[in-house]
Amino acid sequence: MGRRTTQGSRSGRTSGVVSVVVIVLLLVAGLASGLLDQTTDAAPAPTAPAAAQPSPPAPTAAPGTALDLLAALPVKGRAAKTGYDRAQFGPRWHDVDHNGCDTRNDVLGVQLADPVRDGRCRVTAGTLHDPYTGTTIAFVRGQGTSELVQIDHVVALSDAWQKGAQSLTPERRTAFANDPLNLLAVDGAANSQKRDGDAATWLPKNRDFRCAYVARQVAVKTRYGLWVTPAEHDAVARVLGTCPAEPVPVR
Repeated sequence: MGRRTTQGSRSGRTSGVVSVVVIVLLLVAGLASGLLDQTTDAAPAPTAPAAAQPSPPAPTAAPGTALDLLAALPVKGRAAKTGYDRAQFGPRWHDVDHNGCDTRNDVLGVQLADPVRDGRCRVTAGTLHDPYTGTTIAFVRGQGTSELVQIDHVVALSDAWQKGAQSLTPERRTAFANDPLNLLAVDGAANSQKRDGDAATWLPKNRDFRCAYVARQVAVKTRYGLWVTPAEHDAVARVLGTCPAEPVPVR
């Protein structure tokens, strides 16, 4: 009876040891599995940011382009408006080319499609394909309709006065106010909205015409020795940057 008890005790101890070992192995396996899961779920190591792409170079101004001409214009502040009056630019719509027709009728006759005249000069009807809005306007001379089409000074007289025209002779200012290079038949409402603004404060609604518009302003200011303000220069440069080959208009 004593031997069986001893053997039973030994057998029990052996089973207990085996159970402990099994439990330890299970715990180790569980810890290893947890570590593996943590490694798998860990966020990937951050990668180095991509190198910043260099800005595209500024367009090169080719000779004869408006962008090239802009670079030669003086840049300085706006002078005082003191002394400005429309009369400083001579008679309204003066016949500067001595063809017997005033400047307004000359411009309408050239820039309207299918112009109708009463006599040799007076334009009474026609169709305007307005460059400022991109719309088509039927022009009919008369009360309440004539103002629908107006002749705009691309470089406004007041703007010119504050940027160098004060030093021009009266004859030169009259030429400026009647120069076809500086005159466009346009939608009356758009012209009223523009007032005497430069490119820094107003651009045509028709985006397709903006390059030609600022190029004409540059050409006019170059012809008459006027300057641009820093804000105006930058506004013109931004527009011409989208069309660096824009030519300089001559008329």
